Amino acid sequence: MKYNSKGKGIVVLEDGTVFHGSSAGIIGTSTGEICFNTGMTGYQEIYTDPSYFGQVMTCATAHIGNYGVEDHEIESDGVKIAGLICKKFSETYSRPMADGSLQNYFELNKIVAITDVDSRSVVRRIRDKGAMNVIISSEEFDVDVLLAKLATVPSMQGLELSSKVSTSKPYFLGEEDAKYKVVVIDFGTKMNIARCLTERGAYVKVFPMQANITDILGWKPDGIMLSNGPGDPSAMDDSIEKIKELLASKLPLFGICLGHQLLSLACGLKTVKMHNGHRGINHPVKNLLSGKGEVTSQNHGFVVDRESAEASELVEITHEHLNDNTVAGIRLKNQSAFSVQYHPEASPGPHDSRYLFDNFIENIAQRKK
Repeated sequence: MKYNSKGKGIVVLEDGTVFHGSSAGIIGTSTGEICFNTGMTGYQEIYTDPSYFGQVMTCATAHIGNYGVEDHEIESDGVKIAGLICKKFSETYSRPMADGSLQNYFELNKIVAITDVDSRSVVRRIRDKGAMNVIISSEEFDVDVLLAKLATVPSMQGLELSSKVSTSKPYFLGEEDAKYKVVVIDFGTKMNIARCLTERGAYVKVFPMQANITDILGWKPDGIMLSNGPGDPSAMDDSIEKIKELLASKLPLFGICLGHQLLSLACGLKTVKMHNGHRGINHPVKNLLSGKGEVTSQNHGFVVDRESAEASELVEITHEHLNDNTVAGIRLKNQSAFSVQYHPEASPGPHDSRYLFDNFIENIAQRKK
């Protein structure tokens, strides 16, 4: 593995579009589905979010790395993006509390980055042409060679990725004598989901996505959390069947992002691949139950099919995205189970939706009575 000394870099999209730039991170080549995030802050939380596994991130904001990295501003055990494309990558940082530079962090996590790219043009290309695969390199610059390698990369549609980021064994968070016991099914969970639960009096046990129902319910939880995660939810038949069994237990249930999609599929709804997804920290959502608007953090390339949700007798649409009227939340009509497509635990990001954790805990408290 070679470390960087600011050489050339190249970005080649699946449709043949080429962008030239400079190298950052490590010297190497990386592939994945290209996406873009419009958030102006929080790059470390974005890069460590397991939901981005298998994706090459394009940052819409111009400056990346300027405030360094901090050991506690993470959402998992390391960087999960497949690579980075950005306009300006700063190897120096000005924040006194930072623990190091983004360059060193990428070297530690073996991440290839391409900087000095016209990222606005990249974002416009994805926005107009839709999601596609990409190859980035700071070691190979022959476009034909890169396109040949890119042709072997599978499409995100139909790809199951959660098993690559889920924990291999259960672990606990919070105080053992806490008032409530909550299971988190780890499809690629963010750390702040567990924090939001423990802050509200929950003792959390995080289970691998492959855990069996006997072990999950054998812990005698008071509620079930279905976490976020990467990949195509429709490729996760085993998880969908497991959620059906969890619903049969009648325990209060709360799903976030991929967890929302899997709950929807377990209820007979459909999911579809989006043109280019929602990724940012300023997405407007309307709560259809209260009539209030929320500014939300989002990260997803799949969405629940609205027509199937509207036709369902089992679920009710509770939230919608105001930019495109996509389904942003549902609840079951006959039991205490609900989910949202966005991230109420987001940090940094808007806190407008933190009430959803309060609602979940309230549902648990009501059931315990």
